[in-house]
Amino acid sequence: MNRFNKISVHAIVIGLGLFFNVAFAQDAVKANANADSKIRNIDGVAAVVNTGFVTRKEIDDRIAGLKKQGVKLSDDGSLRKTILDRLILEKIQLQNAEQEGIAVSNKELDKIIGDIAEKNKLTFAEFKAKVIASGNTFEKYKKLLRDDVMLTRYREREVEAKIKISEAEVDNFITERTRAMTSGGAQRSSPAAKGELEEIDVAQIFVPLEAGAGAGAQAEAKKKADALLRDARGDVDFMQLGAMAAKDNPKIKFQELGYRTPDRLPQLFYEAVRNTGGGQVANAVVKSPAGYHVLKVLDRRAVGAGAPLQQVVAQDSGSNTPQNIPITQTLSRHILLRNRPGLSDQDAERRLQGYRDQVRAKTADFAELAKKYSEDGSAPNGGDLGWMSPGDLVPEFEQAMNRLQIGEVSNPVKTEFGWHLIQVMERREGQLTVEKQRQFARAAIRERKFDQAYQEWMRELRDNATVKILNVDDEASSAPR
Repeated sequence: MNRFNKISVHAIVIGLGLFFNVAFAQDAVKANANADSKIRNIDGVAAVVNTGFVTRKEIDDRIAGLKKQGVKLSDDGSLRKTILDRLILEKIQLQNAEQEGIAVSNKELDKIIGDIAEKNKLTFAEFKAKVIASGNTFEKYKKLLRDDVMLTRYREREVEAKIKISEAEVDNFITERTRAMTSGGAQRSSPAAKGELEEIDVAQIFVPLEAGAGAGAQAEAKKKADALLRDARGDVDFMQLGAMAAKDNPKIKFQELGYRTPDRLPQLFYEAVRNTGGGQVANAVVKSPAGYHVLKVLDRRAVGAGAPLQQVVAQDSGSNTPQNIPITQTLSRHILLRNRPGLSDQDAERRLQGYRDQVRAKTADFAELAKKYSEDGSAPNGGDLGWMSPGDLVPEFEQAMNRLQIGEVSNPVKTEFGWHLIQVMERREGQLTVEKQRQFARAAIRERKFDQAYQEWMRELRDNATVKILNVDDEASSAPR
């Protein structure tokens, strides 16, 4: 059953995402009769990347694909450069992956395609026919899929190796989460005495910049960060502000770094918050090679002031053993219309509003509509997602679900998976076991560290590659010159 667990996002992108977006995939290398000889038409090349190249045709194809998906594109002239930067990074990663011996055999590729076809309730032959009907050749689709699998494996191997999570970090995460749940987050730590080593709990809202972003893109990102800083100084929850910003622009990230001694904070961050008190926002936006950071000091405390989980829970239980944390679990069901070419946001929202109106008017049953129209593995069960605990679902879905009364049907809700119509069937009080707490903590810490490690890794790849930019501004000619 697809529960829209955040950890499953990658598998869905590799699977259904590739199928629904196949019509708009771009060529990795421009095919021509002399592909293995010297590049004859240099005007068709946008950039030389190590021993390979990116063509202007690839940029055109990527833009065309975005337009067909209904993505709003900027018209300030920076779009082609932004897409070129992405293609260059993809090219570098593919080259490195091949050098590292990462490969996908034909047998393995056919197995992956078979799994994708099965998820779409198609035979291999039916799926192949749909790919061809979309305007692609099946060989081109297989090449794109092979490249995507190689890229994913390479990224995971390289970035995962950089991530280390200690038991102390897990304990600290659970301690702060437990304290927030039991005290409403109002309790603050005692500051360190003069000369005493301290730990600082910093949160950030991060507005990223693409590698090689032009002056216009930099100015726009700085403007957005400055606006967020002004908002953060008001009477607003910092993390909620970050969540709202990320909802408007998924590239924006927000996170709590957790308690760290000054030496474990990025130097830029520490300099910005050195004299900032707990609960206060840094005076100015911080600029790093990756983008702009809005920082808030959530708390400052003496090293060792944080009690381990067992002590925090024992304050209320009178026991020295870790206790389960009481939580509210929700039983819900949904109807999903997935993001795909040919289905605009307006059309998806309109369809779901129609289903909602039928359920509210009691002219249709939610479960029957889900069985008939939902594009999700839960459809045969009437869209039933089972009992969900806090943190099990993507934020947009969970926030909308939590606002519903039992039996109530939501308005259409958009997430990274598509558009949802949600109905809450029941709620119950449950317990988050100690084991589950540690699993959740590790996943949350890993997600936070992965994003930071991934950005650093991408910059290293770009810095170590030999790249020469050519002819990026002009569109490719339809006929060879």
